[in-house]
Amino acid sequence: MEFTTVLFYIFALLLTVSGLKVITSRNPVGSALFLVLAFFNAAAIWMLLEAEFLAILLVLLYVGAVMVLFLFVVMMLDINLDVLRRDFRRFVPMASIVGAIIVVETALILWHGYGATTTPVHDATTGGGAAAALPNTFLIGKAIYTDYVFAFEVAGLVLLVAIIAAIALTARKGKDSKRQRVSEQVKVRAKDRVRIVKMPAETAVLETGKGPDAPGDTSANVGAGAVGNNG
Repeated sequence: MEFTTVLFYIFALLLTVSGLKVITSRNPVGSALFLVLAFFNAAAIWMLLEAEFLAILLVLLYVGAVMVLFLFVVMMLDINLDVLRRDFRRFVPMASIVGAIIVVETALILWHGYGATTTPVHDATTGGGAAAALPNTFLIGKAIYTDYVFAFEVAGLVLLVAIIAAIALTARKGKDSKRQRVSEQVKVRAKDRVRIVKMPAETAVLETGKGPDAPGDTSANVGAGAVGNNG
């Protein structure tokens, strides 16, 4: 067994384990960190397959930008884990349906790509001529913007929806959040800037005049002075 084959199995095993930890970890931050580990292992596998551009793109784009954004969003959302555990059973039917659809789609793709067709795939980078001299970035870009332009546009819309959803989740109103209300501040009048608050305890003392500091109530002070003189 060659050394590259051993590395492939190691990276594939780490990728599988980290992917399972993403969906089984109870801590959202831990799930995001395991997803970062999965991206690194996928990039290493692409490096073994001599797809350096895709590997570097995966590390720079997903690990360096998207996952950092995910971590900030997860930490700013202040997710209550007790509520998630309590409502877990409510989402089991929908999660089962979505999981079954994903499994069926993956099986159809694998069957169509490896089982049903026997047509050899032409590799433009191994043959002679001008196609072999072109860099892989040019070939990838040509395939994306010609054969898969519709899928590329749909992926852009999905990313746009994800950005809007992240902004909507972080902009929700919390019980401890404090925000300025500019419209109310502009409309405020001078007499509304100072508010006089009545305190019932002090009002009752002033009305009766029997407080300890009242001018008419000197019995306590006199008694204290008499006791002191007699002593």
